Amino acid sequence: MPVPAVPTHPSVRAAAGAAAEVAAPATGAAAASSAAPQGRPQRRPQAARGQGQWALGHREPLNPNERMKRDDDGLHCRARIENVYRHTGFDGIDPGDLRGRFRWWGLYTQRAPGIDGGRTAVLEPEELEDKFFMLRVRLDGGLLTTDALRAIGTVSTRYGRDTADLTDRQNVQLHWVRIEDVPDIWQELEAVGLSTAEACGDTPRVILGSPLAGIAEDEILDGTPAIEEIQRRYIGSEEFSNLPRKFKTSISGSPRQDVAHEIADVAFVGVVHPELGPGFDVWVGGGLSTNPMLGQRLGVFSTLDEVPDIWAGVVSIFRDFGYRRLRNRARLKFLVADWGIARFREVLETRYLGRALTDGPAPPVPDGPRDHVGVHRQRDGRFYVGVTPTVGRVSGTLLTALADLAEAHGSKRVRTTTDQGLVVLDIAADRVDSLVEGLEALGLHTRPSTFRRNMMACTGIEFCKLAIVETKARGMALVDELERRIGDLDVPLTININGCPNACARTQIADIGLKGMIVTDTAGRQVDGFQVHLGGGLGLDAGFGRKVRGHKVTGDELADYVERVVRSFQSSREPGERFAQWVARSDEEALR
Repeated sequence: MPVPAVPTHPSVRAAAGAAAEVAAPATGAAAASSAAPQGRPQRRPQAARGQGQWALGHREPLNPNERMKRDDDGLHCRARIENVYRHTGFDGIDPGDLRGRFRWWGLYTQRAPGIDGGRTAVLEPEELEDKFFMLRVRLDGGLLTTDALRAIGTVSTRYGRDTADLTDRQNVQLHWVRIEDVPDIWQELEAVGLSTAEACGDTPRVILGSPLAGIAEDEILDGTPAIEEIQRRYIGSEEFSNLPRKFKTSISGSPRQDVAHEIADVAFVGVVHPELGPGFDVWVGGGLSTNPMLGQRLGVFSTLDEVPDIWAGVVSIFRDFGYRRLRNRARLKFLVADWGIARFREVLETRYLGRALTDGPAPPVPDGPRDHVGVHRQRDGRFYVGVTPTVGRVSGTLLTALADLAEAHGSKRVRTTTDQGLVVLDIAADRVDSLVEGLEALGLHTRPSTFRRNMMACTGIEFCKLAIVETKARGMALVDELERRIGDLDVPLTININGCPNACARTQIADIGLKGMIVTDTAGRQVDGFQVHLGGGLGLDAGFGRKVRGHKVTGDELADYVERVVRSFQSSREPGERFAQWVARSDEEALR
């Protein structure tokens, strides 16, 4: 469906009328050119030249992705999948749907087998892709019933060669899906309340929520009603189905701050206002990828009821003022960086909400773990049990068995986490030991080593067309090897493995972040390897990892390198010192 000539939301029209007031100021060469002497040709400033911002009148699509969205809304391709492509098969799919609009329904073509990482950047998409799909199941807040978990397991075994991955955004991803089977898969998933709508694409992606929402003894506020209201009003609506790029949301009232709010486009963080009581502190402008930025506090206190309206206002700013000219600058973080927090809040209040927002306090930064591994008491006296499958790799068979196990122990609720984990809720005290034994039999450990507990890996070259190196299998092998060589540590240590520079596995904010690339070994051969980021983190150590100058590690050297760094940390750390603190004060020789 063509983009309308003028955005329909009333606040958008108001914003368009005040374009000059809110346009980002020219900087760099553009700012210098505006001061050129008279009589000399002047370059147009950046804002006038246009960054594809709708509210400033820049409506002409400036790249293939924007033209694809102008031609037809991504949500519309579902009808073609159900009525056309399921009959024609892969070869009958329109390219605009195949490599664009399918993402609005959680579908990506997966990587064809046998293409090495050195060819990733030189082949065209159609040369890299297989005739099978990755299908992402959207799980807002990580909420699952055992019936829903069993349905995902059944779909995986029936249609996806028994593959499944838990993501760091609380989703489940399946592989080897045929387009002919997608309508049947949707029917099975939707029968238990699940969806793939806007799981990918330039849309509001899955909303992260605390896995302990509504059950934790120390919870500030349950954010689930706000997540559900945003879903009801906006997910699957064409009001926000054409954003400049993806939009990520986190909402958690947990004092653990367990949804990585610092790297979300918008986040609502549990906090207690001295006069108004429990609510949320609002953050905007976070994101990783190749230009990482941490989110910033907006200085706003939001009640639970205000969350959906504030969320919609922030998304509207992104839709109308986001940069659409270049894909690599189309995330909200760039607009926030250019405008600054004061201007962003002003536009939100005056152009979109029509009222001033309440100032609020910053939440305290927790000093404990953010994950939910192990056995813990709920506020109702029952217990929840958290596990982290190594690097998130599971299977349909395992998920089905887990659903059966949970039900056999009196639970009907399971939740996914933001670190590729699972939490089983509502276990009576006298059933905990039996559940733990059953989980161990499935290979799901409630007391894993720090290496197994804190290892994260993206999809990698096995299925992803952007990847350069293998990640999942390498991560599992690395965990086994570190446990054999070192055993365990008495402090948390995160190791994140990413197959390319896009940071889906959050390499920049790991204690040891490993970014896949092709490197030269000692024999002069081009082989799989990694650039190393050390000492990144969120919370107390919020910041991006340190890159050791000129230091790359081949895949074969990886276990030796990680062992060497960990042992150096063990031997020279000061009492109570965290890994990030040690990295910050260490010389480069200790980090090589």
